[in-house]
Amino acid sequence: MSRIGKKPVPIPQGVEVNISPDNHVSIKGPLGTLEYKFHPAMKITIEENQIKVERPSDEPFMRALHGTTRALIANMVEGVTKGFTIELELVGIGYRGQVKGDVLELQLGYSHPVLYPIPKDVKITMEGNTVIKVSGIDKQRVGQVAAEIRALRKPDPYKGKGVRYKGEQLKLKPGKSVGKK
Repeated sequence: MSRIGKKPVPIPQGVEVNISPDNHVSIKGPLGTLEYKFHPAMKITIEENQIKVERPSDEPFMRALHGTTRALIANMVEGVTKGFTIELELVGIGYRGQVKGDVLELQLGYSHPVLYPIPKDVKITMEGNTVIKVSGIDKQRVGQVAAEIRALRKPDPYKGKGVRYKGEQLKLKPGKSVGKK
């Protein structure tokens, strides 16, 4: 049985949860509102200021869906109360960025600046000119935007230059001079 799916999700103070009969869950909190339509087989209920998820059977698909549904609801509750933040680092000589209006302008070693339009549901800020902070209430969306920015210049496997997640450890490859001994 799913250990994650069995755990109830506590509803913090100041958070409103609405569950329609077709499993459309709407969660409203201090930072905003998130909505998601879950699989109709899952039974989502509110009991004693907690959200509980139950599954109809022990089939492998239903077991997997049970834990996933509970985790998504927990992420929605955390998103509308605290929000999510991912930090990226620009590593390399001359690599820098700045936010200009609703566009993130990056110098990534190309002959031209790379322009990334900032989505409306995500906030992007710069700390200095080499640390990018991506924040928002939807965990999936924040991760997707961070991955898109990282994909503009992935870390080089030889020198390590590029856009990295903060704290990301790279195992650098040895250059061609290693084989000439």
